[in-house]
Amino acid sequence: MTAPLRIGFALTGSFCTFSKVLPMVEALVQDGHTVTPILSFAAGALDTRFGTATDWRARLTALTGHAPIDTIVAAEPIGPKAMFDVLAVAPCTGNTLAKLAHGITDTPVTMAVKSHLRGEKPVVLAVSTNDGLSGSAANLGTLLNRRHYYFVPLRQDAPAAKPRSLVADMARLPDTIAAACAGQQLQPILLAPGEG
Repeated sequence: MTAPLRIGFALTGSFCTFSKVLPMVEALVQDGHTVTPILSFAAGALDTRFGTATDWRARLTALTGHAPIDTIVAAEPIGPKAMFDVLAVAPCTGNTLAKLAHGITDTPVTMAVKSHLRGEKPVVLAVSTNDGLSGSAANLGTLLNRRHYYFVPLRQDAPAAKPRSLVADMARLPDTIAAACAGQQLQPILLAPGEG
């Protein structure tokens, strides 16, 4: 990416992928972009075996220099104030995918996306869900066919153990953001398992 971007960076509750997402946040900041974190209610409040909400929040704030947006009220002005050039949802759970596909706005992240899209600006989704090739497949298909949505290339992460699970290749997030800002979907969308 060349010109500095204002990036909204939303995290939802696929906690096992946070450790892969935070280095991408750091890389974007190091590339000169302004990154503002946005947290779903789950991402902002739940302690899990992968870390505490307080720790993740502190790490994001330290990396970006911005306290996370973590309420629906705080997310609503994103579109009217044209706060971001691009909005990334990484990780994007199957739950959030379903809400976006069906126009449900009941978390800070879904409100952020809805508000951002009113200006017809790009939204990048980095899917992480155990039912990507079952219950969430229809929602994935819906958003693949909707304008202004772009997907971080994804793959089955463990075909033998979790045959319906899909996860985005988080290392491709910066390139996907750059492509989305140019109105292009980074290809290929579907990666072979283990493909680098």
